Amino acid sequence: MMTNVEIPLWALLLLTAFAAVTFASHFLFPSVRWFFRKRAERVIAQLNKRLTRPIQPFKLASRLDTINRLIHDPQIAQAIVDHARAKNIPEEVAFETAKRYAREIVPGFSAILYFSIATRMARWLSRSLYRVRVTGEAEALADIDPDATVIFVLNHRSNMDYVLVTWLAARRTALAYAVGEWARRWPLRPLIRAMGGYFVRRRDLNALYRRVLARYVQIATQNGVTQAFFPESRLSRTGAIEAPKLGILSYLVAERDSDMTRDVVFVPVALNYERVLEDRMLVAAAGAEGPNRFRLRWWMVLRYLARHAQLRLTGRFRRFGYAAVSFGEPLSLSRFMQDQHDDATAALGAELMDRIKQVLPVLPLALVAEALLEGRSTIDGVARHLAARQTAFDATRHPVHHALRDSQAMARAALDMLAARNLIEMSPGVLQVTPDGKDLLAFYARTLPVQKTITTENYTKGHIQV
Repeated sequence: MMTNVEIPLWALLLLTAFAAVTFASHFLFPSVRWFFRKRAERVIAQLNKRLTRPIQPFKLASRLDTINRLIHDPQIAQAIVDHARAKNIPEEVAFETAKRYAREIVPGFSAILYFSIATRMARWLSRSLYRVRVTGEAEALADIDPDATVIFVLNHRSNMDYVLVTWLAARRTALAYAVGEWARRWPLRPLIRAMGGYFVRRRDLNALYRRVLARYVQIATQNGVTQAFFPESRLSRTGAIEAPKLGILSYLVAERDSDMTRDVVFVPVALNYERVLEDRMLVAAAGAEGPNRFRLRWWMVLRYLARHAQLRLTGRFRRFGYAAVSFGEPLSLSRFMQDQHDDATAALGAELMDRIKQVLPVLPLALVAEALLEGRSTIDGVARHLAARQTAFDATRHPVHHALRDSQAMARAALDMLAARNLIEMSPGVLQVTPDGKDLLAFYARTLPVQKTITTENYTKGHIQV
């Protein structure tokens, strides 16, 4: 037993490596995982005490467990059989395809990352870029059934929408976003998954993919996961609120018609900005053609970030005006479905978009843009326009920022912002829209509630059609 054994050095190193891997996999890694799991459970327990809507167990489940639950769902199993028959392929191949779709869609939520890092960064970024104003939040969320699944329905102005609403909702719950294909690139993909976002394809769809996505949305909704999605499905290219896409709404309506026991309450949320970060690209995309007309290059992002950092370091950065969020009247899906509708999904989409439009915030820069396009060429003329529009909006439900009551100061502040971007020229006593500014001013004028119609044919004279 005590005899010495000689072995080559390479064999000793190999045996040592195998021993280290075995020790780590059987003893070290489980202990580390147990430590972090216990810590995460304590954090989640503390969070759930202060959140109005606690984080649901389904959201905290292992991503692998959720994927397995999804692909073994009876409806998915039938969809796999149908897909195999339609494509004339083995069912095993169709099953692997469904599994790939599930891996693509299902998030892996991290409560520590969401509440400890992401929401703090979202708060800092929102406040550092904008003067944030929120109206109607407490009233909208006060009387919602605690057992209902809440889904925030938002108009899509900017990619800042995700950041802004994540911060605002963090005081009450954690949101699961429906995110488009743009976010599937590294390093966004793992980050958004950890934030609870699930990916939705806009192209290359088929019946099997739609069924996998539908069942994930339905199962998450059945389990009370608070969600947020944009019915327009893309950023508005024109500034106006666009018609809704009905995909996710159709999944919820279909589930309500079957066996969903938990009510769903939609909370309309209207967002508006005095400066949309992507405005120039959106305006350019509105005039282009083809599916890839909106293209955001990585070097464009780096160039913008470098310029932004330069302005901050030199103390020349000024915030982009106001970012306004307004909450509308909630809509219970069960009550809505009690009424007879020829097309319940289309009627639901139209009703939700109407409720968003009813509370769309009115911001000073949009009114200034409207005044300039109408041909007002002096600061006093713009200020009178703001005062008149203030009176008109006072009779509506649209939140108008209180500072608009000082119309002269608001006009000057908005005009300074436009002049800094070379959208207007401010000569002594005269305001003139630059050729590059006409399209952008029209974009911001369209962010107002529908009161006046802007037509590109009248840009040459700087007017809009009333």
